[in-house]
Amino acid sequence: MAESLSRDTRSSLCIQLINPNTSLGMTEIMAATARQVASPGTEILAVCPDEGAPSIEGHFDEAIATLGVLQQVKAGRNAGVDGHIIACFGDPGLLAARELARAPVVGIAEAAMHMATLVATRFSIVTTLPRTLVIARHLLHQYGFERHCAALHSIDLPVLSLDDGSGLAQQKVREQCIKSKQTDGSGAIVLGCGGMADLAQELTLELGIPVIDGVSAAVRLIESLNALRLTTSKHGDLDYPLPKPLSGRFKDLNN
Repeated sequence: MAESLSRDTRSSLCIQLINPNTSLGMTEIMAATARQVASPGTEILAVCPDEGAPSIEGHFDEAIATLGVLQQVKAGRNAGVDGHIIACFGDPGLLAARELARAPVVGIAEAAMHMATLVATRFSIVTTLPRTLVIARHLLHQYGFERHCAALHSIDLPVLSLDDGSGLAQQKVREQCIKSKQTDGSGAIVLGCGGMADLAQELTLELGIPVIDGVSAAVRLIESLNALRLTTSKHGDLDYPLPKPLSGRFKDLNN
């Protein structure tokens, strides 16, 4: 867990940023970006699970990560946070988290795709490993954005290469974004990994088109939902989980 789940009572708004993997370095990258774009008075409470996968690069990893996400959502709910961000581009456990939470829950893939459609008619996605392109495509269909996405690209490097200090992954992201602008006919580019969060502003200036990071987008969306006094509907399928006895490590999850 990256930070203590104690709410700063001086803050007007507290947003819990959940990194679903166990990488503290990745958590810190995303937390720094979130704090740069947050409004004055908004506290960013960045956390990650103590156990699970060090990076999330497939369906198996997402399944493991979902339990950690739900545990963090419950802790954030108990601490009285005003919103939760699932800071992995696969948005693992998003709907389950919305059932469990009182405050809004936003996934960074969903947030980035929404933002992209507000500033361009077509967008491209640049992500990490080729196998994650399938997951991104599934999300495009799930969220209804498949017709807005012109192309998906990978840099063919693992997630943790963004935190290894070599700069190679960052350079490959830059090169792929430049190529995407030249070949895709897209008006915007979505960065398909939370570990790319700190690259968006610089790339936007260099390329002259919106390069969108889902962490920043999610922060602003949660701030907007709170300003409008809107939260997840508890009428229908996103109502709180049905009360039932759970066993083992799940025993206290839905209490």
